[in-house]
Amino acid sequence: MAEQTAPPVIRDGAPTKPDAAVVRDALGVGVAVGLSGFAFGVTSAGSGLSVLQTCVLSLLVFTGASQFALVGALAAGGNPFTAAAGAFFLGTRNAFYGLRLSQLLAVPKAVRPFAAHWVIDETTAVSLAQPTRRAARIGFTVTGLTLYVLWNATTLLGALGAEAIGDTAAWGLDAAGPAVFLALLAPMLKSATERATAGIAVLLGLGLLPVLPAGVPVLAAALAAPLVLWFQGRRMGPDGREKDSR
Repeated sequence: MAEQTAPPVIRDGAPTKPDAAVVRDALGVGVAVGLSGFAFGVTSAGSGLSVLQTCVLSLLVFTGASQFALVGALAAGGNPFTAAAGAFFLGTRNAFYGLRLSQLLAVPKAVRPFAAHWVIDETTAVSLAQPTRRAARIGFTVTGLTLYVLWNATTLLGALGAEAIGDTAAWGLDAAGPAVFLALLAPMLKSATERATAGIAVLLGLGLLPVLPAGVPVLAAALAAPLVLWFQGRRMGPDGREKDSR
């Protein structure tokens, strides 16, 4: 990660953005997504986890897609180790986010362990949308703080209110986390390769649900990336151009 004295990142042709506008956008994302912690709290408690276990997951893991994957696999009767492996694998995407954000934010060394905990889909999306390093830091901080506070508060409320709500599947709350994740992911699929990878991953994940234990299909879906890259490599010649199929 670069030092704090690194020059500010300003994209060519991009105007500066007022701090108030950055804060407004960050708060909008933080509040909208943070409230879905209620759905996680209800789903987690409904899958058999205690209120304490549910809250610790949100406090220490703090990545919604992985949390929903874990409790969803447990609720389906999956092996705890398989469920944890699937959630861990899904969470590794944050490490790649961190590689990009480390250069963009260039936070001081003392702050990095705390900042790393907030490297998730939402903070990454808000930070990368900003034209300057200052705006990216504000967006990251406001989004991360808002999300962390709201996500954990609503997780507690959801876990406590799970008994009053009843069956989470009947309310569709178990789909809230995946829906938020897909809504954030969809705009990022711009190239044909990215869309093909996502499509094959969905087909693998859904197609293997009836034949593999809970938690394993999400691991198998990761095969989509090497499959697409292999196929793309077969179409390209040594010079990087597409081979003539005639």
